[in-house]
Amino acid sequence: MTSTRRTGTERRTRSGRASTAWVVLGVVSGLGMTYGLAAMHGESIISGTTQLTPATAVGVAALCYLAAAATRTRWVAWLSVPVFSGLAFAGLLGAMPWWTLFLLAAIVLLGVGVLLGAGQVTAVQAAALLGYFGMAIVALQLSVQLGLAIAGVTLAAHAFWDVKHYRSDQVVLGSLAIFCIGLDLTVGAICVALAIAG
Repeated sequence: MTSTRRTGTERRTRSGRASTAWVVLGVVSGLGMTYGLAAMHGESIISGTTQLTPATAVGVAALCYLAAAATRTRWVAWLSVPVFSGLAFAGLLGAMPWWTLFLLAAIVLLGVGVLLGAGQVTAVQAAALLGYFGMAIVALQLSVQLGLAIAGVTLAAHAFWDVKHYRSDQVVLGSLAIFCIGLDLTVGAICVALAIAG
């Protein structure tokens, strides 16, 4: 009885440490992403952070969830992070807007979900993508300050979606959901703070 209780306690401790590590990695990635995108334009984080930063993060996150749902394979969400991040950069360099590429990717993933018999769960993730990414696209059409605030709040709100999936242990791996909580809240909070600071 004591050894069983000890084993359960050790398991929870290890799980708690792993969860903390994923959150910290998400926070650090969020800080790096916010600073890196501003620095890429040769500007400070204050003047270089626009609604593009949180809008891109929302799009990548929503597509990762959709990819995992469509393929019925939870680890695909992790694989999708570099794929959709690369798609965003390709869109920034190409003639077609990056958000158009994201929408085309979403349509392809919807088709994959239907073909693989994951239509219902894929439809739920597609609806979430439509809501979150739709708000991000709206934010891109607004002034930098207002758009930054709206896209930042939208990204921070995506953390609720992450928490829901972490608790239900469905669609994506728990590690990705926790990582996204750290990233979404960090980037979202920075963007809202920068928008308020003007």
